[in-house]
Amino acid sequence: MDGVRLAILNKRFEAICRKMANTLFRTGRSGVLNTARDFSCCIVTAECELLATAESLPIHVLSGPDLMAASMREFHPALQRGDAFLHNSPYHGCSHPADHTILVPVIDEGGSHRFTVIAKAHQADCGNSIATTYHGAARDVYEEGALIFPAVQVQRDYETIDDIVRMCRMRIRVPDQWWGDFLAMLGAARVGERELLALAAEVGWETLESFSAEWFDYSEKRMIDALEGLPAGSLTVASAHDPVPGAPEGVRVNVSVRVDPAAARIEVDLRDNLDSLPFGLNMSEACARTSAMVGIFNALPHTVPPNAGAFRRVHVKLRQGCVVGIPEHPTSCSVATTNVADHIANGVQRAIAELGDGHGMAEVGGVIPPSCGVISGTDPRSGAPFVNQIFLGFGAGAAAPETDAWITIAHVGNAGLCYQDSIEVDEMVFPISVKGRHFITDSGGAGRQRGGAGAFVEFGPVEGCRLEVGYVSNGAVNPANGARGGGPGALARQYRRGHNGELVALAACAQAAVTPGETMVSISAGGGGYAPPSAREPERVAHDVRERWVSSEAAREIYRVALDAEGNVDEAATRRLRAAAPAGDESRAQDAAE
Repeated sequence: MDGVRLAILNKRFEAICRKMANTLFRTGRSGVLNTARDFSCCIVTAECELLATAESLPIHVLSGPDLMAASMREFHPALQRGDAFLHNSPYHGCSHPADHTILVPVIDEGGSHRFTVIAKAHQADCGNSIATTYHGAARDVYEEGALIFPAVQVQRDYETIDDIVRMCRMRIRVPDQWWGDFLAMLGAARVGERELLALAAEVGWETLESFSAEWFDYSEKRMIDALEGLPAGSLTVASAHDPVPGAPEGVRVNVSVRVDPAAARIEVDLRDNLDSLPFGLNMSEACARTSAMVGIFNALPHTVPPNAGAFRRVHVKLRQGCVVGIPEHPTSCSVATTNVADHIANGVQRAIAELGDGHGMAEVGGVIPPSCGVISGTDPRSGAPFVNQIFLGFGAGAAAPETDAWITIAHVGNAGLCYQDSIEVDEMVFPISVKGRHFITDSGGAGRQRGGAGAFVEFGPVEGCRLEVGYVSNGAVNPANGARGGGPGALARQYRRGHNGELVALAACAQAAVTPGETMVSISAGGGGYAPPSAREPERVAHDVRERWVSSEAAREIYRVALDAEGNVDEAATRRLRAAAPAGDESRAQDAAE
């Protein structure tokens, strides 16, 4: 197949994924879908190989769709046109139970299975024992409480099986909202099926199969080229999640990376880690493997297609029963997509950075602060219950070798694809009032390239509403590490502001109640910097001060840049500062973060 036809067909597949995504975005009922865009759509081959993802969240799709499609085929060997399956089991390939996923097999006119279209959407409520989809304190899946669907059939001959719907409506606190999101996922998957059938009618199934094989081979070649440009070596890095219930000492995550440019292979070994713990932050197999791959792709040129062909050059070693490995039922994986997962991805990209300047990235700051928590209660305006995740403010991007951080990345696993909420829309939809939202000066890790700032958000309920906020915040004890001498990001904090204005510190993992007159104060973590701060161009530091990313004090003490009364660089004083700068840029940046 010539290169032009290969490229055109690739774009046709990507366009199908985008049509599916647009359907979900425009028809999803919960704010986590139609505001924050916490969903993904992709296509896998009949052999369960990831083919096309378009604008999907990396943590949703790099690994998992293949495993889910394989479990669908295992549990339902006689697939028929018109079938649809609901999947959210972390023991059978899904990321975590909150990510309800619809799988639709695409069947040709002769009854052969050709592709599977997949629509995955994070739920505002998945039936957990508490009103959040992030149950960090759950000791096991039973305490977690989520309904688990291991590739359960929900449509036959295009007709919905009402038994499943009744089960969910009886268990989920906001059943009409869930039902709307369920229909949105089904609609997105059926759009994908329709478009694939139309494409096959246009070019033929054999052409699509030939394209898939050749596109995988091309993607592998692009991956080979990218890996040949990385520095050779092996390195183990460690980082730690903050203490939470079930892990009172925190969770140390060891990530071993081996890059072999000559063989064009990269290996990530996660086996030297703790066994699964009695909390909800254990990895699912899909998230453990995906997180490692996120760190790898963050260190590669964007021209490498993320699909099964490129994955041939990647080897992720996991072990059964490990907190960052393959979970065994009834281990809880409620928060598998974010907190501990981020330490895997961050560890991989930081290890590659330490192997050679110009490669890898620093670490993205921790999640999930209260400003991105799950809010719940009863709306006094209607008397109806509400449960939804808000995305009021986050930053914490990691600095890269040539660029400052992407400031609204949210967390490393979603690559900045989730949207930040509009304050006005949130206040219109939910009984809350937002008192303030802004980025925090000096909270991004200092460096030649600067880490992303943390965010301050303060919000609370309106009169007549008792608000609960479920969150699993990370980064209050262990900051996001910089790379190659870059400084760490600032620490996270969370408080309840009482009626008298006094701030009371809250636990890192909580289902916190806020009454009228009180507010939740969320301070999210900053991201790590890349390379020593004293290597940053003085004019860029002056611009940072004008934009209030950096204070004039930090400019002088950390970046070793002197500014005059007008905020311009004092070149002579700056030369003297940098000439006399003692070793320890990183330690000064660490002190600033603390």
